[in-house]
Amino acid sequence: MATFRDLLSAAKSEITEISTDTAAEHIAEGYTVLDVREPDEYQEGAIPGAIHIPRGHLEAQIENRISDKSTPVVVYCAGGVRSAFAAKTMQELGYATVESMDGGFGRWKDEGRDWKQPASLDAEQMQRYKRHLLLPEVGIEGQKRLLDAKVLMLGAGGLGSPAALYLAAAGVGTIGIVDMDDVDASNLQRQILHNVDRIGHRKVDSAKQTLTMLNPDVNVVTYDTRLDASNIIDIISGYDVIVDGADNFPSRYLLNDASVKLGIPVVHGSIFRFEGMVSVFHPTEGPTYRDMVPEPPPAELAPSCAEAGVLGVLPGIIGSIQALETIKVILGLGEPLIGRILSVDTTEMEFRVFNLRPDPNNEVTYENRDRIIVRELEGLCAPGLSHG
Repeated sequence: MATFRDLLSAAKSEITEISTDTAAEHIAEGYTVLDVREPDEYQEGAIPGAIHIPRGHLEAQIENRISDKSTPVVVYCAGGVRSAFAAKTMQELGYATVESMDGGFGRWKDEGRDWKQPASLDAEQMQRYKRHLLLPEVGIEGQKRLLDAKVLMLGAGGLGSPAALYLAAAGVGTIGIVDMDDVDASNLQRQILHNVDRIGHRKVDSAKQTLTMLNPDVNVVTYDTRLDASNIIDIISGYDVIVDGADNFPSRYLLNDASVKLGIPVVHGSIFRFEGMVSVFHPTEGPTYRDMVPEPPPAELAPSCAEAGVLGVLPGIIGSIQALETIKVILGLGEPLIGRILSVDTTEMEFRVFNLRPDPNNEVTYENRDRIIVRELEGLCAPGLSHG
């Protein structure tokens, strides 16, 4: 009958066991780090960037968390026992390069190597964001980034409604809302933050009520005011991302120039009848609104914002994509629509992507931010594109 020591010796004879020195070298080279300790141990401290899967859940979760079996992995536990068994199991599952760190986290920490206290969520948050936490690209670290993030919504209308709802549901910790209108019966066909009981109420108050009832984790900051050159810098300062739900040219250019000056990315959306578009204007990484529309049209050529109409479900589609792009920017996830324009035609259900390049004649750039003067453009409206 084999003893525990026999099983451990057998496991160690079949795996690669490395010192903390070698582990540090391999981690610096880009090896994935896997922590197989229990949750309470992990919360007391871990190697930065480590994926955490308790040893008892390894077989069930490892292929979802590290899907590419050619990925080189350094596994550690508290002292090197559980990591040896974990390495053997991973080899049996087909992982090509798995190393167990001898001495575990205890030795790593005693030697004064880099470690940190992992992000943590309370029990209620663990339950609320459970489906996010199952995604390796999000996890607890990503959810904490969302909870720490600050997003400003420019408008609580057709685009702002779905975007704000999904960002609040996702756990974005601070959502600012700028809007100076009342809820109107004609809004309810598309502005789903509001309802018939709130007709005549201020939109920012209605929006705050809806969002806080959806997720009490979210701090909703309201700005019941017209955005203008005198207040925009103060309002947008400190936000990580701005979701553009404006419906007129003056607000778009005002937002562009102020956001470029401060280096804040803007997730832009526009809708017109049955068509819409989304792009991410990131001043430090790609083109901005003035690269797409260098100059506003003459006032006499800009039709009324309310002339054309819009299918109510369209802003739901575009606003949801804006929320998704905002989350991608916050998490550094995938490829946000920086330098690209996503165009949607719902009558044909066609999605097209166009590249957007910087305009060499555009002087409103982050590099020139000290020379940017934020001023207003008066008497203009949207050229057929409205934000609802």
